[in-house]
Amino acid sequence: MEIRYAADPVRFSRMTTEELRDNFLIHSLFKKETIEMVYSNTDRVIIGSAVPVDSPLILSTTDELRAAYFTERRELGALNIGGKGTIEVNSNVYEMEEFDCLYIGKGNEKISFKSNNPDDPAVFYLLSYPAHTQYPTKPSRKKDAEPLNLGSDENSNKRIIYKHIHPDGIESCQLVMGVTLMAEGNVWNTMPPHTHERRMEVYLYFDIEESDRVFHLCGQPHETRHIVVSNRQAVISPSWSIHCGVGTSAYSFCWGMGGENQLFYDMDHLDIGDLK
Repeated sequence: MEIRYAADPVRFSRMTTEELRDNFLIHSLFKKETIEMVYSNTDRVIIGSAVPVDSPLILSTTDELRAAYFTERRELGALNIGGKGTIEVNSNVYEMEEFDCLYIGKGNEKISFKSNNPDDPAVFYLLSYPAHTQYPTKPSRKKDAEPLNLGSDENSNKRIIYKHIHPDGIESCQLVMGVTLMAEGNVWNTMPPHTHERRMEVYLYFDIEESDRVFHLCGQPHETRHIVVSNRQAVISPSWSIHCGVGTSAYSFCWGMGGENQLFYDMDHLDIGDLK
């Protein structure tokens, strides 16, 4: 498991492009037949992936966790962005289609991932935070999730949000997780931007064509930077940083948060004129 240590705003402001990418961009995910994990010191989030092809992948603990099994003291969200597959939690099997999400509570010793078709494998994005209470393992289907329509074509930010793990949906200790799908011809997300000092966030960008990119904006409002993101790459966003982006074409992203509270609308809003 790769370890990433937190950077404060002072260190952030002095970083080169490569240092920014080394600290905040995750480009090692989604290798076939492998479970990949990155442990960030920022709120102790773990960002990972599982891409089973010919055989199931078993989620095991690591030395860094000092735990008997992965969810001994953690909760886990798994979002499928690929073909059909299944997740087995202890003796329960959950069918997972594209954009379906599964919340796995603490205390589940056996977790494995499987694809239905090796030629079109499931692609599971994993997000995990420490947990102090056990909540039931539950699936959230895209077909059952209520879409939240935001933005407009005039502002190039028309998008649909599907909230999977949140206080009014699947209960969790601190994990909040969902998906945003940009409408065709729309490229801006979360603009005007905001921060939320009470939660950090991780963005996974996907459905980006090989010739396209997303420019993820970050940093403090008065001293912004950007990170250029390719398909299926993730960005760690500390609580003090803005987090918004613009693509060279439409794209999708999974947002996941953890921290002091789970309130989706607990944000410190900014005006575009505040940015420098």
